[in-house]
Amino acid sequence: MNAFEALGLNEQLVQAVTEMGFETPTPIQEKAIPVLLSGTTDFVGLAQTGTGKTAAFGLPLLHLIDTAQKHPQALIVCPTRELCIQICNDLMHFKKHVKGLSVEPVYGGASIVMQIRELKRGVQIVVATPGRLIDLIERKAIDLQKVKYVVLDEADEMLNMGFRDDIDFVLKNTILRESIWLFSATMPTAVKAISKNFMTNPIEVTMGKKNTANVNIDHQYFITPAHSRYDTLKRLVDFNPGMYGLIFTRTKADAQEVAERLVKEGYDIEALHGDLTQQQRDKVMGRFRSKSIQLLIATDVAARGIDVDGITHVINYELPDDIEVYTHRSGRTARAGKSGICITICHSREAYKIRSIEKMVNAQFHRLDIPSGKDVCRKQFFHFMDKLMDADISNGEYETYMPDLQKKFEEISKEEVLKRVAALEFNHFLKYYQHSDDLNAKTDSRERREYSSRDSSNNGERGERTSFSRSDNGYSRLFINLGTKDGFYKASFLQFILDESNLNKEVLGKIDIREMNAWVEIDKAAAPAMIKSMDGKKYNGRLVRMNEADGGFKRPTDEGRSDRSERTEGRKRIPMREKR
Repeated sequence: MNAFEALGLNEQLVQAVTEMGFETPTPIQEKAIPVLLSGTTDFVGLAQTGTGKTAAFGLPLLHLIDTAQKHPQALIVCPTRELCIQICNDLMHFKKHVKGLSVEPVYGGASIVMQIRELKRGVQIVVATPGRLIDLIERKAIDLQKVKYVVLDEADEMLNMGFRDDIDFVLKNTILRESIWLFSATMPTAVKAISKNFMTNPIEVTMGKKNTANVNIDHQYFITPAHSRYDTLKRLVDFNPGMYGLIFTRTKADAQEVAERLVKEGYDIEALHGDLTQQQRDKVMGRFRSKSIQLLIATDVAARGIDVDGITHVINYELPDDIEVYTHRSGRTARAGKSGICITICHSREAYKIRSIEKMVNAQFHRLDIPSGKDVCRKQFFHFMDKLMDADISNGEYETYMPDLQKKFEEISKEEVLKRVAALEFNHFLKYYQHSDDLNAKTDSRERREYSSRDSSNNGERGERTSFSRSDNGYSRLFINLGTKDGFYKASFLQFILDESNLNKEVLGKIDIREMNAWVEIDKAAAPAMIKSMDGKKYNGRLVRMNEADGGFKRPTDEGRSDRSERTEGRKRIPMREKR
């Protein structure tokens, strides 16, 4: 008996997965499928991306659908267009032997008129991004009343992107549903809240420990002065000539700036950020998937749902503000049982964050020295030699040219030919790295003890609080009356204040964002410019106030009370949602 058949799937589905070459279920599939086939049990599945989650919920859904009923019976909600299309494609492969079953993806960036037309023809499974789904509901183009099964895929990513209100709205309006299936890589408080508020005695299956990183990932970090971050990135890319990687930045401005600098220096790289049109985004992703470009640089928001096989390296050009995001970043490599490397570039003030992430993902991080210029040249040289020896010469008509080649080189020794080949390939590297600096940050024993004392605190939050109070070390602490109620999370808030102030991110320290307000740590010299750019502006029709936290303004509890009336109106949906 086929292993998938033993799980309880019908013959048509078993035949399809067998033809696709799947012989043994992955651990999450083995645990989830028998439970989900009942159709009436709420379920929480915690597993990293790339572990076969789509089949874990997709196969049971296809098994349960009544093909005689031509209305939406199952709703799959996911964070991005790319993931929406990917899920739909997988389901199409799984259902190839099931007649009369229709699956429709609906997402922003495509014609809503065409999507409405397809829905009216009658579909049983709808795969949707939150923003477009709400649009369709408001236009009465989709009826949730008869939906039996709701799947939330990559729930933590959707919540990080600010779709909490949309998800709540959908779950409140699928009143006849029989079960909710929630899949997530991590289990933050917001995901737990969905489980508590909308699910009944859910069965929870965890592959590994909660928030644990993939064991096939080698986590490395390099400490460099803040001003050497770009040079360190460039050197690490040069030191890994076979890299096929994804680079993460905190803001779209950083992504664009770094990409432009690397392109000017001859690297095959593209940037993926929120300013791109859907057509531009598709073009960039197409080039990356076909490996026409070696590197893709992206923000966390822009990279949501990217699922590309064979990524060898993930590079954190900057650490994420929310350390749980690290799990999503690193999970882009080492997929489907392969190994991968996740590299983090940080400066000495960020070293304590590495310890916090280590504890969260339960994985050891390795601090390595940034390679010297000579190390890079040596690595590039031997990589080229390997490519030279592995070159395929079987398909060219090289014999035609051999007499001329032999005549040309008859007075030159083999050693000299090799030197000339090496010179053509490596002169630019040798010149660039001839007098290269040591990019490693110098940390003395006192600093190392300081990081150690931060790590020894019971959790990452205590360490962060200790590092926040730096007014005696050239930093000011600013208050602003914007918070998570305004649809912000740490990454989007950082991007917002940098875009509004036109300041460089290096002047910022810790950001503490809460429900009703936030505090921003900033270099004292830059604090007046930040206040001038933000204070008195309007955001969503409400006056923004920013001032120094030590300047005698209302404390957090007072701010929460005074601002509450301003926030009551027009807060059904948050401003950071995807473009429809």
